[in-house]
Amino acid sequence: MSVLPSPAPRADRASHVLPYRPPYDWAHLERFLADHASPGVEAVTPGRYARSFALAGRRGTLAVTPAADGLSVAVRCSDGEGVPKELLARLRAMFDLDADPAAIARGLARDPLIAGLVARRPGLRIPGAFDPFELAVRAILGQQVSVAAATRLAGRLVSAFGTPLTPDERGGEPGLTHLFPAPEQLVEAEVSLVLNMPRARGRAIQGLAAAMRATPDLFDPRRDLDETVSRLKDLPGIGDWTAHYVAMRVLAQADALPAGDVGLMRALDDGSGRPSRLALLERSAAWRPWRAYAAIHLWAEDAARRTP
Repeated sequence: MSVLPSPAPRADRASHVLPYRPPYDWAHLERFLADHASPGVEAVTPGRYARSFALAGRRGTLAVTPAADGLSVAVRCSDGEGVPKELLARLRAMFDLDADPAAIARGLARDPLIAGLVARRPGLRIPGAFDPFELAVRAILGQQVSVAAATRLAGRLVSAFGTPLTPDERGGEPGLTHLFPAPEQLVEAEVSLVLNMPRARGRAIQGLAAAMRATPDLFDPRRDLDETVSRLKDLPGIGDWTAHYVAMRVLAQADALPAGDVGLMRALDDGSGRPSRLALLERSAAWRPWRAYAAIHLWAEDAARRTP
């Protein structure tokens, strides 16, 4: 996988414009983020994504909107001392702005079905993560439940354990009330009791929080996919699906593939039945090293088939 140099952000008054290589499918990314938004921390409205953040000693809110030649980012901090560079870097990763659509299309051309999906949705991007710990917790909350149920659990987690924003930190953003809980707030928290969910999942969140405190480089993006998955699966309550999902969305591992995902299997059903996990893995050899992008296209196709 080759990554082209990132275009430099341009300051535009109180905002920053982050360029990308077209085409860029904002509409699909917006729908995905809206479905997965954590209440109190994220708010998605037509043409706009907003969230709270704590970074580099600063707290506040940000909003991302599509612009003519990039994504426009407006940041509000209570101290008004400018925008941390790390924040813009995180947004580039979260919105997959360094992807090369032409290279991805060439890499997925060997499978006629996937090639057709890419042709229909050429600007699809991988929805990334602003904060690795936050998204990994969301992945655990989403184990064996629907996206809607996981979102409700996330809202209750934020309300119970998150840090409330002050009015100045909110910056007038409706729906943004808290920061997502930090590892130190969850390492000993009675998550399963408060959220009324299986104890194993509560222990998995506690274990993840403990690992983050003990190993700050837990989500080091420099590791390869196999090492990343193995490292994550060593944590309690994290299996292959969760490890690949986190590798895909947190670490931008372009070849990650949550192979047991039912949505992928539904999308590959050509009328003769869903493939097995093994059959999916065998077929996915033709998608390498872009299996995560194939998964995004299959999820989009599955959603489109199930939408009236």
